[in-house]
Formats: sequence, structure tokens, C-alpha cells
Amino acid sequence: MAMSLVLEKKGCLALRSIDAVPELTATDVRIAVRTVGICGSDVHYYTHGKIGPFVVEQPMVLGHEASGVVIAVGRDVTHLKVGDRVCMEPGIPDPTSRASKLGIYNVDPSVRFWATPPIHGCLTPEVVHPAAFTYVLPESVSFAEGAMVEPFAIGMQAASRARIQPGDIALVTGAGPIGMMTALAALAGGCAKVFVSDLAQPKLDIIGAYPGIETINIRNTSAATAIADATGGWGADVVFECSGAAPAILGLPQLARPGGAVVLVGMPVDPVPVDIVGLQAKELRIETVFRYANMYDRAIALIAAGKVDLKPLISATLPFADSIAAFDRAVEARDTDVKIQIEMPES
Repeated sequence: MAMSLVLEKKGCLALRSIDAVPELTATDVRIAVRTVGICGSDVHYYTHGKIGPFVVEQPMVLGHEASGVVIAVGRDVTHLKVGDRVCMEPGIPDPTSRASKLGIYNVDPSVRFWATPPIHGCLTPEVVHPAAFTYVLPESVSFAEGAMVEPFAIGMQAASRARIQPGDIALVTGAGPIGMMTALAALAGGCAKVFVSDLAQPKLDIIGAYPGIETINIRNTSAATAIADATGGWGADVVFECSGAAPAILGLPQLARPGGAVVLVGMPVDPVPVDIVGLQAKELRIETVFRYANMYDRAIALIAAGKVDLKPLISATLPFADSIAAFDRAVEARDTDVKIQIEMPES
């Protein structure tokens, strides 16, 4: 059995052996994991032991943002071979479900998602994964960037749901990792300019270094005031709510232009109030995002083409032996950190 990072229970991590790798089937590939990113959901399971109805009731391997190398292929796999550098889409839907047939497999009720109880994640030396959800990385894309495809795919899903028109002005509320990914996806999707608002100036400095992005520190100026000033009082064409904060959600009608779009990306911990009349008065279109569907290949193509550079968002890379320290740092939520990654040892 392989040494893995195991969440034993709320607040308790251990590096130990656990039987977490299933048998290889005809349509699977076996992958030696190289790089794994720490996601906010991983941290939440560590600190709270649950997310909504998903409760950690038995030891679980963490991690779902990963890249690696194919070391074995099932007999029916034709598009992948041993030695391929890949990244893996962590959600495995039921291909026969109504959601999958509609192309919205991300909301398949029976989807099996890495590091979501009781499914083990990928902070382990080897995983077995469906070849259909395993993607080759171009030579120009590193393992570290490959492990960033998963969170970037959420930004891609948000940009797609927004139906961006070339030249749109967008606002992203919240400069966490997903807010930053969404801002970059919105730019790649055709926005002329993207504003990003947050309380943490170090995070704003990181995302504000990208051309085409302007930042708003809401400690100094409200997002509504800044957007009104920038658009002559008209408002943003698209507003991406990525903070999950109740005040930000309540204030959405003041940010978007009449007939504009609001995309809800951030997930509040508890139900929050919504100004429905404010939304109606501008006939704002409301879209919601849950993970992603059919975005991995597009995300990889953008990264490989140099249209999106995610490397500046990787704040630290720690060896697997220091995984617990890496998680403890993620729990700190430093203003200067965006994405912390763990590098697995090569066998």
C-alpha cells in the first residue's frame, strides 16, 4: 500500500499507507502523480470535517487538482500511452445519466469526485482514472500548470456561462484563487477589461499585475462607486461573484448594467439575502456555476497557446513529505498566498 496524505478525521492529517488505488479496468489508465494543488475544499474538510451534506466519516485521501505521468493503460484505451504527461479531471459522472446525456455531467447527482466523502483523492503516489477524463499536457505546459487546470476550469465555466461579448467590461468580486482564475478566463473570453475587487491588497497586487486587469480595494472605495466611475454610471456588462460573501451578493444589482449578467461562482456557507427587486429592475440575467463540464481541453489549449499564464499564481511548492505543513499553511490563508502545491516524489 502507498504512502498517502490521509484526513483521519476533522483536524487530523497523517502521512501513512492506505489502500486507495482501485484495479485497472479496460477503459482506465494508471497514473504516477507528480503535482497536486491544495484547494479550499480540501482545507475545509481538514478544518470542519464536512462541506454541506458531505461528511468525513472515515479516513479519506485528500487532493483533486493533479497532474502526472501515465504508467499503464487499459486494453481499450487508444488515445493515451505509457509516458504521456497528463492532468486529470477529478469528477467521474455516470455516462448513462440524464445529466451526462444533456452535456451537463457536472451536475450529475451520481458523480464521483476525488476527495469528496467517501471518495479518496489523489495525494497518493498512484491513481487509476478513466481515460476519458485524462488529458495529455503539451510539452510547453509543466506539471505545475497541469495541476492548475482544475481550478482554471471553474473560471472557464464561469466565463462560458456569462456569454461574454467581445469588448465587455467585467467585474469580479473576490480575489481568491477562483476569483483570479475567473478574471483571467474572462479576459481570454473576450473582455476588454476586468476589474477585481477585494479587501486584501496583496492579492489585488498579484492579479493586478496582469495586463487588462484593474483592481478595487473595497476598504478604500466601494465596488459600486469604482465601477460607476469607470463606466460613466452604466455598470459592468458582466459581474462574477466569487467571494460567497453575503454583502457582496446583496449588492450585486448596483454593480451590473441594465440588461447585464450576474454569474454566481462563490459558494456561501449559509443561505444569504438577495435583492430580487434590484435584479428585476435591471432585468439582470442570473447564471450559476457548479464545477465545470467540457472545459479541460479548452483550458489546456489556452495555457499552451500562451493566452493565459497561471504560473504567477503558484505561491509555493512543498515536497510530499511536508504535506501536513503545506495544509497548515493553507489554513493560515495568508494574503500573499494564492495556490500552494505539493510535489510528489518520483518513483
